Amino acid sequence: MDARGILYRLRAGETLTSDEIAWFAQGLGSGAVSDAQAGAFAMAVCQRGLSVPERVALTLAMRDSGDRMQWDLPGPAVDKHSTGGLGDCVSLLLAPILAEAGAYVPMISGRGLGHTGGTLDKLEAIAGMTVEQSEDGFRKIVGEVGCAIVAASGDLAPADRRLYAIRDVTSTVESIDLITASILSKKLAAGLDTLVLDVKSGSGAFMATEAEAEALARSLVQTANDAGCRTMAILTDMNQPLAPAVGNALEVRAVVAALSGASGYEALNDVTVALCGAVLHLAGLSPDPDAGEAVSRDILQSGRAAERFARMIAAQGGPLDIVENPDASLASAPVIREVRAEEAGAVTAIDGRALGMAVVRMGGGRMRGGDPIDPAVGLSDVARLGTCVEAGTPLAILHAADDASADAAQAAVLDAFTIGDQAVEPWPLIHQRVLS
Repeated sequence: MDARGILYRLRAGETLTSDEIAWFAQGLGSGAVSDAQAGAFAMAVCQRGLSVPERVALTLAMRDSGDRMQWDLPGPAVDKHSTGGLGDCVSLLLAPILAEAGAYVPMISGRGLGHTGGTLDKLEAIAGMTVEQSEDGFRKIVGEVGCAIVAASGDLAPADRRLYAIRDVTSTVESIDLITASILSKKLAAGLDTLVLDVKSGSGAFMATEAEAEALARSLVQTANDAGCRTMAILTDMNQPLAPAVGNALEVRAVVAALSGASGYEALNDVTVALCGAVLHLAGLSPDPDAGEAVSRDILQSGRAAERFARMIAAQGGPLDIVENPDASLASAPVIREVRAEEAGAVTAIDGRALGMAVVRMGGGRMRGGDPIDPAVGLSDVARLGTCVEAGTPLAILHAADDASADAAQAAVLDAFTIGDQAVEPWPLIHQRVLS
């Protein structure tokens, strides 16, 4: 077998065998497949699509391209994955809540992809925080703290590690087949008992419509359950940022505020609690999702999740006082200005992709693979859908490295907001649950 022959058959619309897909995945992991060939593969899949057997074969082949973990813990090994959105810092809330509820959360996360932020980039905004952990270190933190959020090691799903970075810079992020294989190859290799998926739709999501999101959710749930991992998907809304902040350090500040009981984070809290309730039910730690939600909300509101979060950050090299004094370990941007509405009315739509790309272009994400990230830049105090404004009312606060990038971002942010005559009711946060 060789990459050129496989690419030819894929481009021609022929069905690849599981052996061909396994060969290509191994080549991604070993380096036998070049970046150009990997990019051509991603583009062909994005344009042509894969059959269900091909999609399952790719997922399992990428899972098997490296090591597979097994856990021997006094509670279930659980995790959550989001398909990506703006202000989506749920993982940083969810992991300590679930650990406090008796689960163990060995969370293997990714970096920013396209216009959305990555959990690892957010954590690395915290001074001293280390997401690159050895397997022994990872196991130790999970065993002692109950949760850890780390990067996939070079030995865990290495095929995905390469393809993930290539998809980001070749505009092949939105493929259901590639998203399914990417998400589940890492999660299945991590040896999970239970997984919940937050599949988003809307202007700030990769899946713009609910129909696309449902198709992805069913692909993920079917593939994961067939592989022996108890899985549910919850479809959630991404027509506006989940937290009122977009950008790495700013989202960590939002998480600390939510953990500390501040107001203004109700949407973030509600989605987090819904996902936690599903996990606790699937893992056998609550009789039903509603009971799991009640337990999770109590853990969040009591401050116990904040304490567990601080323990996790400290165990991974961060400061001990992240909750009490977040500004001491999070960078601040030198240029801070308000983006003001130019007319009176109500916020009737927000172009989430445009907001995300404005932050990326300020340095808060990557335009090319390997680009450095400025953790301080982004948006805070982002206005919500339905908000009534006057001319001059702030729509967001801009955090930038210099005046030139602030000027460019300000124009983009203004364009991302639609101001209309009549207020609109935002979509419900939770659209539906997918079990199969």
